[in-house]
Amino acid sequence: MLPLRYLPQWRVASVGLLLAVLGAMLMPAFWSWPDRNRLLTWFMDADKWLHLLTFAVLAIWFAGLYQRRAYWRIAIGLLLFGILTEGCQRLVTYRSAEWYDIVADALGIVIGLGLAATVTGEWSLRVESWYLRRKAVARVD
Repeated sequence: MLPLRYLPQWRVASVGLLLAVLGAMLMPAFWSWPDRNRLLTWFMDADKWLHLLTFAVLAIWFAGLYQRRAYWRIAIGLLLFGILTEGCQRLVTYRSAEWYDIVADALGIVIGLGLAATVTGEWSLRVESWYLRRKAVARVD
């Protein structure tokens, strides 16, 4: 991990993010919405894109907390998390598990880690630095 000052808070936020993603993937798919058929049609078309985007964001999040040499661990961990979510979806009657979702997850992970390696890596250090500067200015005032 990076030398983060607020490491416990980052860990809690990370667990919360993973639980939110798991919860979203296990929610019933819009059963009580008024225009359910149109929404379900849109969702079926967008499902793989949502998987890709979700896992790209997760990859960027975790890549921002770890050094580059740990990116392969992030990739494996997120891929296992994707497999876990599909396994959980298979256990509930109102969701379906698909191999193409795992492929979309993997592609999102690759894109997210690629962005992290070139642009967004170590973003948490920049956030902490900004926060500490802001906190110091507030003390002076």
